Amino acid sequence: MSDLADGESIEIQGSARKPYIVKNTGGVYSCTCPAWRNQSLAIEQRTCKHIRKLRGDEAETKRVGNAVPLQKVSAAPTEGPPLLLAHRWENDLDLTDWWMSEKLDGVRAYWDGRRFRSRLGNELHAPDWFVQGLPESPLDGELWLDRKAFQRTVSIVRRQDKGPEWQQVRYVVFDAPALEAPFETRLEFLEDSLRKLASQFILPLEHQRCRSLDHLREELARVESLGGEGLMLRQPASRYEAGRSNTLLKVKTFHDEDAVVVEHAGGKGRHKGRLGALVVRLKDGTEFSVGTGFTDRQRDNPPAIGSTITFRYQELSDAGVPRFPSFVRVRTDAGAVGTPAATGKRKGSRSTAAHRTPTAAAAIPDADAGGRYFEFSDGKSSKFWEVAVAGTTVTVRFGRIGTAGQTKPKTFDDESSAHRHASKLIDEKTGKGYRETERPE
Repeated sequence: MSDLADGESIEIQGSARKPYIVKNTGGVYSCTCPAWRNQSLAIEQRTCKHIRKLRGDEAETKRVGNAVPLQKVSAAPTEGPPLLLAHRWENDLDLTDWWMSEKLDGVRAYWDGRRFRSRLGNELHAPDWFVQGLPESPLDGELWLDRKAFQRTVSIVRRQDKGPEWQQVRYVVFDAPALEAPFETRLEFLEDSLRKLASQFILPLEHQRCRSLDHLREELARVESLGGEGLMLRQPASRYEAGRSNTLLKVKTFHDEDAVVVEHAGGKGRHKGRLGALVVRLKDGTEFSVGTGFTDRQRDNPPAIGSTITFRYQELSDAGVPRFPSFVRVRTDAGAVGTPAATGKRKGSRSTAAHRTPTAAAAIPDADAGGRYFEFSDGKSSKFWEVAVAGTTVTVRFGRIGTAGQTKPKTFDDESSAHRHASKLIDEKTGKGYRETERPE
């Protein structure tokens, strides 16, 4: 029996003229054969005869829990756990005396008494030694490595081999959902029970009382200076409730930056015939799209190619791409911020350019890593839609805001095709009025 290291792929000849490609991505094995692609199961639960030929029946049975290759079946959408979700603080409440903690940039993990589940309901396969001693009652927390280590954390907790890499991870617990008591009582319970557990991998999240608005700003500046994501504020004496609640608020600093417009991407649906997004370039040459924040008038008369705009974003990805960029204004008091080559219209660009193939820097992350998240509200309904790419599989999730929604995967022959399809779907949704926003916690 042979196997693949993380990120490796191999060609295996099947019944088709061209060989199929088997790949290992973080412990999730995929194959380009129709039998693997057409299974209506989560990608981590799929296998096929080509993967089994490579790894052996015993290894595959241990990985996916099935002794024979899976056939196409109908699977119900994964139900997410009953998590408490935060609203964003809009400077409209006095947060004095609220409980303040650092917002950890990890993977949200709900311990249901037997296993970890992600926000979408997917099992996170932690080793037995990692969860040893955890109670049978639910816990809410974050699987966390370190500040600015989100993508490394995801690469570990998405694996299914329960490997030694988990020794780098800590489960930082911030609530006890099943305890019908005020927040202060739940904090005492966590500190007492986790202290008795005495595990180096499980620890409670530190909280402190917010003394004033100045204290909040000082703590936010301190956390962000260390590379942290922001703060979470919890209302005193509040109860744990499933769904989005004003008793839990997130506080982040949004940044403004300038970029040069290098292309107009044409809109679709409601925006057909006018601007869908601006393709812009930073000083360091990084290119990305800004598709939100525009008025209808601005979409009809977009900023000129070569002009400089100001956009607002939350943070930079590991690849240096701004996350959740939103248009603010056209700069009239400054020249282009890019290189001389960036100040004019690019060769081959046009005002109604079709969608461009994503680069590696603009790759769409997997669902548990954040994906691309959009919301739509017209006064009659409030819906969400998100898309994620994992290898050659594009997964969309959609439904009413506040529900787990439905999940539909689709697999392609190669990763480039998967990214093109995801980008096409994004164009279609934004054309119908969906606006990209921060993915709920």
